[in-house]
Amino acid sequence: MFDDRSPIYRQIAEQIKADVLRGVLRADEQVMSTNQYAAHHRINPATAAKAFQQLVDEGVVYKRRGIGMFVSVDAAEKLRAERRERFFADVVEPMVTEARMIGIPLAEIASHLEGLDDHRSQ
Repeated sequence: MFDDRSPIYRQIAEQIKADVLRGVLRADEQVMSTNQYAAHHRINPATAAKAFQQLVDEGVVYKRRGIGMFVSVDAAEKLRAERRERFFADVVEPMVTEARMIGIPLAEIASHLEGLDDHRSQ
């Protein structure tokens, strides 16, 4: 499950975020405790705790004292908005810059994208 590309706690946080976006974890649903998560994945509980603290800090999960961690009501919406911003900054803006450099009009890109969408919906 884990790789060497980034710290394990970040990978845990990203996996939980992905589960929220895919609907595997829903609003107000309880998530595994840090100790359960650590035991299940055979990692240090402090590593799991760091991941969950990051998620709390980002507003993806919240703590109910004495009960556990739960998915925030607006977590999916918040994560989609962040991913959209990152998509435009990391993918679309560099693509537009490259297109302008090589003389591709934005209308041609839009037409190409619409063609891809039409092809996939058939």
